[in-house]
Amino acid sequence: MALIQFTRNYQDLSTDQGFQFEFFCDRCGNGFQTEFQSSLTGNVANALGAASSLLGGIFNNASNLANRAKSASWEKAHDTAFAAAVEQARPHFQKCKRCGKFVDADCWNDTQTLCKGCAPDLEEEFAAAQSEATVQKAREVAYANVEVSAEKFKQTIVAACPNCGAKLTGGKFCPECGKPVAAKKFCTECGKEIPAGVKFCPECGAVQS
Repeated sequence: MALIQFTRNYQDLSTDQGFQFEFFCDRCGNGFQTEFQSSLTGNVANALGAASSLLGGIFNNASNLANRAKSASWEKAHDTAFAAAVEQARPHFQKCKRCGKFVDADCWNDTQTLCKGCAPDLEEEFAAAQSEATVQKAREVAYANVEVSAEKFKQTIVAACPNCGAKLTGGKFCPECGKPVAAKKFCTECGKEIPAGVKFCPECGAVQS
């Protein structure tokens, strides 16, 4: 007897009325559903069962005989239907020789003749790596901006010279009068106010730039 394929990645949708199966890609989960195949043995048993419920007697005995025979006949028909379903599904899947998984076309690397789990598509991997690098760079920029913002909150930002009132555009000294523009200085480590010109914070001992 030939080896049975698709033993772990399928769902049996069969009923007394007929047979139907769904096969799934082992990698992404996408599937293929076979056509419904009507069950002759199930239809006959159901018809006799309906008649027996109305008339009884001989029909009831016939129904019991049909149900007893149905189990073996239905199982045989089910096996035949499953074999046919496998043949329907086979063209939609490839079996990876490395890992043994059945995968659909989207998860198959034609160049390497392996599934993309064993042989990833390089273009897809490059695209994913590029996206990851972009996200990581964005995080680094965001973290750097947070640090800069925190540093600015530790300092007194002066918009006009406290000595002459001239507008300031940056720097430690007024471009008009030349005097220091920062009336207060704060520790760059702990944020405590410290005297101007000190090299070490008297609160935490951090070196001041």
